[in-house]
Formats: sequence, C-alpha cells, structure tokens
Amino acid sequence: MQALGILRHTPLLVHRAAVRSHHSKIQTAVVGGPVGAPAHRRYFLHENRPVSPWHDIPLAAGSGEYNMVCEIPRWSNAKLEINTQAPFNPIRHDTKNGCLRYVANVFPYKGYIWNYGALPQTYEDPAEVDKDTGCVGDNDPIDVLEVGGRVCAEGSVHPVKPLGVLALIDDGETDWKVLAIRSDDPLAAQISGLADLERCMPGLVAATVDWFTKYKVPDGKPRNCWAFDGQPRDADYARNVIAKAHESWKKLVRAPHSSLVLNNVSVDASPHRMSPEAASQAFGALFSGGSVQPAEQQQDANDRWHYV
Repeated sequence: MQALGILRHTPLLVHRAAVRSHHSKIQTAVVGGPVGAPAHRRYFLHENRPVSPWHDIPLAAGSGEYNMVCEIPRWSNAKLEINTQAPFNPIRHDTKNGCLRYVANVFPYKGYIWNYGALPQTYEDPAEVDKDTGCVGDNDPIDVLEVGGRVCAEGSVHPVKPLGVLALIDDGETDWKVLAIRSDDPLAAQISGLADLERCMPGLVAATVDWFTKYKVPDGKPRNCWAFDGQPRDADYARNVIAKAHESWKKLVRAPHSSLVLNNVSVDASPHRMSPEAASQAFGALFSGGSVQPAEQQQDANDRWHYV
C-alpha cells in the first residue's frame, strides 16, 4: 500500500490540504491538525513512500552545499522540531510540562528572525566533549539559521550554503547554530562568508547573538551563554563542524541500539533500515483511529512585546 494512499483514506487524521509537494521532490503530510494543535505532526514522503527527514534526506546537496529541512518559518513563534524519538521522525510542536512551546517576542524581534531548520544526517553527540567548546553535544541534529529573503514553509527542503557558525551553550551542552543562505536566494552569489554577510545584511549576526542570549528570559530563565564569547567562526570552521556531526550520525545510525528512533529506508549498513514496503505498512499502522484536534489559541501571547 502506498503512503499517500494511506493518508488519503484517513480523512479524520489528515488536516485538509495537508499533502504538499516541494521543489526537492519531497512531499509532506500533516496529521492531527494544524500548527497549534497538540497532535500536529508533519511527515515526509518520497515517491509516495514514508521517509525520515533526519536519516533519509541526504546531507550533501552538491557543489559544496547542504540540504536544510525547515522546521520553523521566519516570523513565526511556534517551536517546531524534528522528533528524534518518534517513528519516521516527523516535525512536531514541541511541549514542556504538557504545554505547547512558543518563543516570546523580545523587543525588537518578532518570533524567529530567520528560517530555522536542521541539517539531515548530522548528530551532536552527547557522549563526546568538543575540544573547542569544552561541552558535550545536545543529542540533536545541527541547527541551521537560513538568512535569505524568502520565508520558507514548514517541512520544505532547500540547498543552503554555510557562511559561519555560532556555538550556543545550552544547559552545559554545545548547540551549534550554522548561519546559511539558500542557494537560490538572489543574494547567494554575493555572500560566501561572514564579511559578505555583514556587508549585505549589516547587524544580523549581532542581532542573532542578542536574540539567542535573551529569548528565554521572558520564561523566567537566565540569559544564555556562548562559547567564543559569542563570536562566530567562519565558513570553513562551519564545514568542519558539519563534517564531524555527519560522522557522529553515521556512527549512531549504524549502532544496534539507541534511545532515539533510527528507522530509515536508505542507509547502507544500518540495522534499522526498512524496505519501502515495510515502511509503508508501519506508516499506515500509525493512523488507525484518532481525530483532528483544533489549534490552541495563542494569538495574544504571540503579539506581545517583552523588553529585556
């Protein structure tokens, strides 16, 4: 049975107009309601078969670029992320203490000030201390801050060019933030590194450091800390960080056991690899019963300024 066929025959679970095609030939389908619904999940499909956006979308996009999976469109507030602990690793609306998570608007910023996403086939290993930051990894794929002029859709996949990287220290863990630009952005040909970025988008890197330093303060938490005093490292350094995280991912996905969900349909030598037919069958089994949930009302909180 094909995955899209499964979805089309579960109308109670699939949000209307949820199946969407992207230029990368990856399709996505929303289950459980729109963003803001506790059960919101966005699954990924290729050639009508379920795939993992973490394991099956390749890191390399050619010509020295990388694929980015957009989790959070710019200007939005909902904290969406690839779920590394669920089958097929859908994008979900993150929760804490049973509540959906939203980032506050810390003046003068509105929501996320870039398209926020992840690099597939990367992993920040929590068992390995980084020699430069002195901290372990955060147990997630590497984050990407895409700075181009277009707002990306949740679940869209784009080739990006790395420009530099910041090292946020979050609860004692290294949380790399790769600064990148879509390869099809009108400014991409003019921006190859941090100096170009500052010339074309003056103040953006400083605003990025300020945003991450303060964004948890409205929730009663202290300001975040940085490795390298919040100074970005260049594009070559970013590529080395990405290469190391890719090697950590390869080690992870080929390990026999993990607390994370590693099922995939494409990774050679992975004990978690499934046939496309088995993946489609398992995918269909996820959608037996259930109902669409409405989005929770959050508009007032998302429109409020916080002065920090």
